[in-house]
Amino acid sequence: MGNDIKIGIVGYGNVGKGVESVIEQNPDMFLEAILTRRNPDDLVIKSTAKVLHVSEVDECLNKIDVAILCGGSATDLPLQGPKFASMFNTVDSYDTHAKIPEYFLSVDKAARKAEKTSIISTGWDPGLFSLLRVIGEAVLPKGKSYTFWGPGVSQGHSDAIRRVKGVKDARQYTMPIDAALRRVRLGENPKLTTREKHWRDCYVIPEEGADTEKIVKEIIRMPNYFADYDTKVAFISEKEMMEKHSEMPHGGFVLRSGITGGDNKQVMEFSLKLDCNPEFTANVMVACARAAYRLNKEGQIGAKTIFEISPSYLSIRSLDELRKALL
Repeated sequence: MGNDIKIGIVGYGNVGKGVESVIEQNPDMFLEAILTRRNPDDLVIKSTAKVLHVSEVDECLNKIDVAILCGGSATDLPLQGPKFASMFNTVDSYDTHAKIPEYFLSVDKAARKAEKTSIISTGWDPGLFSLLRVIGEAVLPKGKSYTFWGPGVSQGHSDAIRRVKGVKDARQYTMPIDAALRRVRLGENPKLTTREKHWRDCYVIPEEGADTEKIVKEIIRMPNYFADYDTKVAFISEKEMMEKHSEMPHGGFVLRSGITGGDNKQVMEFSLKLDCNPEFTANVMVACARAAYRLNKEGQIGAKTIFEISPSYLSIRSLDELRKALL
């Protein structure tokens, strides 16, 4: 299969770099351009793609089949999602769960007007985990769903700690509580509080002369991030941070525990163990870019989620090949 699908990357951070590398593993795709808010001359890239400032996006019109938006959910995607959906088919990883319905509507309006297709909130959660939660509910209607995250680095929580006065740098690991996970796997269907499912493991480099006791208190009392969890805070050196906490592993589990017939316990489980969270997220986004391209060719315009995509649209293989090899 040739280089049919021309891809554009918007944002060249960790996820953008992951998209660039994975496109090489997909022979039906070609990286046409990278759009950045930085000075394009300062970017050192691995591919032969054109590097443009985002203000030069008009140069990419009719040259990009799918734009993969690699910005953050807090401030980038609420603006970039609708903007780029008005020009290209798009894929993004918007992950502010509570605001996804609102974001969906804004992207859907722009994409429909432009007759484009935009797949939002891809990645592993939201994304793959979302799909498994739906399948779990459908297959075991009498039961409970559970999601455990980690062990892994939470980039959002790490950033929240770095905003505390006196903190020079920080990493925060989301840790599932093994005892709770075991109870779910045994089919007990326990009612679990937030504190009973996860704990927070924080590693902090304090600024010279900082009040470490005050830093600890501010972290463990932080609402929406740490107040509802048992939280451990350890102060370390820059050398230890570089040696032990420079990677970005993550993962998690989705489980559905239910009963069928009289009292037969049934447990479904899907898990991920990732050495590099942003690279895996990028791989999911690239597969969804293939789906966005195919859906648009069929005239299926507007915003879409993982719930509306046939698995065959994600795969490079034909349906005949899929039936023969994987069914």
